[in-house]
Amino acid sequence: MQTDSETLIEELLALTARASEAAKKFKELSPHQLNYRTSVDKWSILQCIDHLNLYGDFYLPEIEKQILENKALSKPRQFKSGIIGNYFANLMKVRNGKVKKMKSPKDKAPSNSELTITTIERFLKQQEHLRSLLMQARSVDLTKIKVAISITKFIRLRLGDTFRFFIYHIERHIIQAESIKTNLKF
Repeated sequence: MQTDSETLIEELLALTARASEAAKKFKELSPHQLNYRTSVDKWSILQCIDHLNLYGDFYLPEIEKQILENKALSKPRQFKSGIIGNYFANLMKVRNGKVKKMKSPKDKAPSNSELTITTIERFLKQQEHLRSLLMQARSVDLTKIKVAISITKFIRLRLGDTFRFFIYHIERHIIQAESIKTNLKF
């Protein structure tokens, strides 16, 4: 995949804004509704958000570190996706409103105990941080900067691919949480 860096950042900012708006609407639900699970093997709305927070705990500092350590460009450039990064990003991408189900790594599994509204507040703070990082990324090379991934530090993806993977992952779990909200029976 090859695209103008600014176009990519604008697309990712729009997805980030959409995720934040959805999370704000979740705050209108009761704690019981937010923790409701249709079965023991299904996640609640708050578990979806908690899962995203765990990824944010890893990716936000990693992305920020790489942006701060790299020099600003005089003008925006084209972003060219890497083979592995493009694969991971496309694996996460929602297609036609459909989310392909996947198993989460154990260290990123959400809490099984009842969660509180602070889970959403934490997510919204992470979304603001992500928005800020996307704005800062306008002045760096999304292709040359590399970021470690959460499953191993030995694989590093291009910054643009890392943003795509991370934000597409957020989108898929926000859709999952919205589906849970839609199917609440009370």
